Amino acid sequence: MLLELERATVRFGGRPVLDAVDLAVAEHEVVCVLGPSGSGKSTLLRAVAGLQPLDAGRVLLGGRDQTGVPAHKRELGLMFQDHQLFPQRDVGGNVAFGPRMHGMPRTRQGERVAELLDLVGLPGAAGRAVAALSGGEQQRVALARALAPRPRLLMLDEPLGQLDRSLRERLVVELRELFGRLGTTVLAVTHDQGEAFALADRVVVMRDGRIAQSGSPLEVWQRPADAFVARFLGFDNVAEATVTEEAAVTPWGKVPVPPGSAQGARTLLVRPAGVRLVGADDGLRCTVAARTFRGTHVAVHLQPEGAPKLEAACTLRDAPEVGSVVGVSFDATETVVLD
Repeated sequence: MLLELERATVRFGGRPVLDAVDLAVAEHEVVCVLGPSGSGKSTLLRAVAGLQPLDAGRVLLGGRDQTGVPAHKRELGLMFQDHQLFPQRDVGGNVAFGPRMHGMPRTRQGERVAELLDLVGLPGAAGRAVAALSGGEQQRVALARALAPRPRLLMLDEPLGQLDRSLRERLVVELRELFGRLGTTVLAVTHDQGEAFALADRVVVMRDGRIAQSGSPLEVWQRPADAFVARFLGFDNVAEATVTEEAAVTPWGKVPVPPGSAQGARTLLVRPAGVRLVGADDGLRCTVAARTFRGTHVAVHLQPEGAPKLEAACTLRDAPEVGSVVGVSFDATETVVLD
């Protein structure tokens, strides 16, 4: 493993904000840490970088304990959401900063700058003033500067947080391709689920200073570890249930579950795609409370009689009007019994 955290603990005012965390990142792996504000994700990043001392546990890079090793000697590349470019230096001066600090010859610095600017899609931009760049261009320069010293581990803190959505979505695809081409090992922190799922080989969800779940984007999306993870991922159809064989008794009535589901008192997740709209007399009667256009589908917010709200997903053409009464049935293939 390139990076290992062993029982890493950080306390602020006696309260653990990083609580005995174990985490390993392999060579060439892209790991994104997700979590709400206060979950400890940024503290984790700062601890790995050497910007936040540990109160207990240790950080290892390439098998070597980093206790007492200052940030500038850990061979890490850091990229923050506010870019932190040097305004008095041009683009080339910013990108060349790391190589110059590492004693790279001046002629080689110029070659490295040109190589990286071409890599991030800004060929010939070395002489441009930082202030004249757009937000997306500044982010590319920040990335080139972080990559310039050839770090063992690239660390990103909300890397695309200040960019508009369309630019963010485009850059995250480019970053994924770039990291794959370079074989870069990446540890990123973000609150944006779409960004993490598009970028990462592995997603780590944090809660209250601990890891709530770790797995591939597909694993985490298909099988959230618990109700907290499910709700954090944006799933609202979560309820306590009692599972017997292939059905669950829930506040919405009986809901079918996949064969082999865990039995007994459980928490049930029904994805919006599994809430099927049928005739008002053919299922659980609901009133359409609201509709939200989500680009690829319409989220239909339903209020059943005497039960918690439900969210269904359907096409714009099939979305019922607000105030109308519909029936609901459930699809077992879109239902998950949470562990």
